[in-house]
Amino acid sequence: MMSEKSFATYLITPSIIVLLLTTTFPILYLIWSSFQNINLAMPWMDGFVGFKNYIEMFQDKQFWKSFRLTITYTASTVILQLIIGLGLALLVLKIPKAQWVFRLMAILPIVLAPVVVGLFWRTLMLAPDFGIIDFFTKTIGLGSFAWLSEPRLAVISVILIHTWQWTPFAFLVLLASLASLPTDLYEAAKIDKAPAYKRFFYITLPLIRPAIIIIIIIRSMVALSAYAAIYAATRGGPGTATEILNLYAYRTSFLEVNFGYGSTLAVFILLITITVAGILYSIRKKRS
Repeated sequence: MMSEKSFATYLITPSIIVLLLTTTFPILYLIWSSFQNINLAMPWMDGFVGFKNYIEMFQDKQFWKSFRLTITYTASTVILQLIIGLGLALLVLKIPKAQWVFRLMAILPIVLAPVVVGLFWRTLMLAPDFGIIDFFTKTIGLGSFAWLSEPRLAVISVILIHTWQWTPFAFLVLLASLASLPTDLYEAAKIDKAPAYKRFFYITLPLIRPAIIIIIIIRSMVALSAYAAIYAATRGGPGTATEILNLYAYRTSFLEVNFGYGSTLAVFILLITITVAGILYSIRKKRS
């Protein structure tokens, strides 16, 4: 008769095989490709090149520009999502009877595909002259802006797009955390006549810190791997103004057909993502 351990092994084996085929093998192939010169435009030069691609990457000005933009994009969107999400959660917490309405509204941007979000903002929200945001700025006397054609405004726009879609996630997590906090601590603080800001900084923030760290970890990972919404909205433009590392790796691999160097960029993105995740998880472990 089959033992429980053997039965469990049979159940988990198909999942492990699928995981190896869909994740482990592609990652190993990606690492192998990063040490090769695979360029369909110059196939006669293909072959093993060692660390040449990595040396070229660190000497590439466009790489450093995309890297700085990726860090700026990630930090800005995560901070904005956390601040706005916490503010909305604190506000909605004061409206217990209608919380389900806000929860329902918050789910809508999350379930939209990033490509749909990018096209929505490109065609309806940020379109010159007849876009909703442009209409608002003209109404208050600020005039019309080329949101996706001027480099600095384009960067602000893609940050706004990502923040709009994923702030509801932070809002829902923080609202659930705030709703589960013990009320006796606040009652004791009120008896001691502690002002609202002290109750927030000395009671609320320490108690929801685990939720905040989890939000930072998850949103940082998603922002570092962002691609579809930016591509749909700006395609990395104007020029390379919004070309984060993922878009640069895509352009290098599939438009310039330089798969070796594109794989090197992808490996670097993978290493950055793992490093950031490791740092954030270690911070969470120390503070838990």
